[in-house]
Amino acid sequence: MSSWWDDRVAKPVAGHEKILTKLGKANVAAAGAPAAGAGKLSTEEKKAHQSWGSASVPTQEADPKVKAPYYAKRIELFEKYYERTCFDQKQAVAANEKLVVTLPDGNTKEGTKLVTTPKDVATMISKSLAKNVMVAKVDGEDWDVFRPLEDDCKLQLFTFDSAEGKYTYWHSTAHLVGQALELEYGADLTIGPPIEEGFYYDCYMGDKTFHEEDKAKLSKRIDKIIKEKQEFQRAVVTREEALHMFQENPFKTEVIEGLPEGSTITLYRNGPFCDLCRGPHVPHTGLIKAFSITQTSRSFWRADVNNAPLMRVYGVSYPDKKLLKKYEHRIAEAKKRDHRVLGLKQDLYFFSQVSPGSCFFQAYGTRVYNKLIEFVKEKYWDYGYEEVTTPNIFHFDLWNTSGHAGHYKQNMFHFHVEKEEWGMKPMNCPGHCVLFDHRKHSFRDLPKRYAEFGVLHRNEYSGALNGLTRVRRFVQDDAHIFCRKDQIEQEVMAYLEMFYEIYGTLGLDYDLALSTRPEGFLGTIEDWDEAEAALTKVLNNWEESKGKAWTLNPEDGAFYGPKIDITVYDALGRKFQCATVQLDFQLPLRFKLSFVNSKGEFEVPVIVHRAIMGSFERMIAILTEHFAAKWPLWLSPKQVMIVPISQTAYEYAEEVKAAFYKAKFFVEFDSRDMTMQKKVRDAQLAQFNYILVVGEQEKEKKTVNVRTRNNKVLGEKSVQDMIAVLSKERDERCLESLLSPPPKQDKASK
Repeated sequence: MSSWWDDRVAKPVAGHEKILTKLGKANVAAAGAPAAGAGKLSTEEKKAHQSWGSASVPTQEADPKVKAPYYAKRIELFEKYYERTCFDQKQAVAANEKLVVTLPDGNTKEGTKLVTTPKDVATMISKSLAKNVMVAKVDGEDWDVFRPLEDDCKLQLFTFDSAEGKYTYWHSTAHLVGQALELEYGADLTIGPPIEEGFYYDCYMGDKTFHEEDKAKLSKRIDKIIKEKQEFQRAVVTREEALHMFQENPFKTEVIEGLPEGSTITLYRNGPFCDLCRGPHVPHTGLIKAFSITQTSRSFWRADVNNAPLMRVYGVSYPDKKLLKKYEHRIAEAKKRDHRVLGLKQDLYFFSQVSPGSCFFQAYGTRVYNKLIEFVKEKYWDYGYEEVTTPNIFHFDLWNTSGHAGHYKQNMFHFHVEKEEWGMKPMNCPGHCVLFDHRKHSFRDLPKRYAEFGVLHRNEYSGALNGLTRVRRFVQDDAHIFCRKDQIEQEVMAYLEMFYEIYGTLGLDYDLALSTRPEGFLGTIEDWDEAEAALTKVLNNWEESKGKAWTLNPEDGAFYGPKIDITVYDALGRKFQCATVQLDFQLPLRFKLSFVNSKGEFEVPVIVHRAIMGSFERMIAILTEHFAAKWPLWLSPKQVMIVPISQTAYEYAEEVKAAFYKAKFFVEFDSRDMTMQKKVRDAQLAQFNYILVVGEQEKEKKTVNVRTRNNKVLGEKSVQDMIAVLSKERDERCLESLLSPPPKQDKASK
């Protein structure tokens, strides 16, 4: 099933008492035994009933033999609905009505209504395209390449190389996993969406837990499904028909019940498997050429720990085995760079159960943290920001005004003091509104740019915590610009310039996208049109000046204003979203903010929410993996190590250390009773940028013998020359060593 379900509000399932049991805090005591005719539940499942909140409880055990009649009945019903769906197509063959297909380049192709498919059109263009096309868009709507066209239309075709093609390919492979889970384990399936790279399928399996051998078992079944080249078939059903068809799966029925009365629902079948799904899919399972079950984990129905415990199966697939090997190599490299591992290995940071989700930054890690903050503070000075400080805890009146009390409370830490409710701030914007409102403002005062490095707390589920990338306590380079509408363009352009300078220094590539007015937006269309026009102009100017194209995300803006989404890429090509710039028309209204315009009238300002690093914790995780903990000198917590050859050089080693310390370098002196070679090797493994060896000869000449962490021997250099060169490398925030730059590639090698 596609991921649309989580946008719906599930309603209680009525009339299916014999199929499932609804258990909650109010009725758990009266729940009694399973419904008549249901399979016997295990002891663990009975215990689970008493802790699932309002989740639906399957009444048949997870066993493919027990579920076989249900699977067979489901296919029988599908065939009836599929025949009905195909009726119009059969009639159209006789009618032979023509249609015209318009391609993106303006060329047209002729076909027959309800007969010609997108794949047929691809064949008219080229055999190669017909072989590789995965999915189509018909007048902007996702469309199976095997589904007949219904009328004149604009047609787009996508191969695996596109985002649309990957989405469809991975979505289709998820259905193969779903079939394998049913046939091998009798699992109750929940959802199986494609994700950023690959897919997953969640299922309920009672007390069953996956082990490594289960991956092989699933893979063997999937291989069989692929060899059978099962066709994907699409059928359209009513809400009531879907309920009848999936009545033995409480998770599916809960989803269907959450849809409005009169909803039209699509089903997809391949072989003996059928699922609720909006599609689209590839033509048949034989197109899945290479796949891997990558991992399994625990999850919960609707991501709520009070609901049914589920097993999650992750996988990835490709139309070429070489692509799968590249993926596996990249994942292996990513594991080597895992910030959770490198953070411990390099004594940067760690986590403890005394405060889950809150990081302990050691001295080395705090050096990196502080360097990043210093860097951003420099840019704030250059771009005219004012640094402010606001409280960590606010009375809930503030959160009621901002709207967080009604929409974000479950993600906040809140408590009562003297019978009043208070909450720890999860973001800085409401506090900045209070700052702005503290005094009157003229149009000449704007823009006001408030920046804050305040500590934020968000109540993340324990199961969602993940190293530094998902934490409960963090700091953002959060800033809010209060400006006039005519200043939006200049402020967003200045933000992009600052972003460009910071990410360029860090060596991170990026993409830009404009997210526009969504359904359910707040405010006037005129304000939205004006803001979107301003952002479009900024992005067009940016593309012209920097040569960086941007894309459009229609109807993907926040409800309070349009935004520019910024995706960044690390050294392994993985993408992250850290930076953001968003316009907000609503928060100033909620806080009744105003300034006096040039006509002497009160006017509501626009707020520009912006961040570049995002949370420093998340950015440090990304950079740890991006650099593989081999930090450039300016960010490095371990810049210089002094290694004496013998004890006779200890005094000189201390003298050299003092000179570097005075020049504000992170410098250490290895006085351990070990060989010089062992000390050098340890310093290299600890990722010190430079190792300076000193002995009697260096003492006499006031020099040091220089090595790098990559074991480059750079020879003897004076202490003052080394301080001068390293100061330049540090202060200019170079990504590479000035003493040992990487070899330049010639044109042929490129």
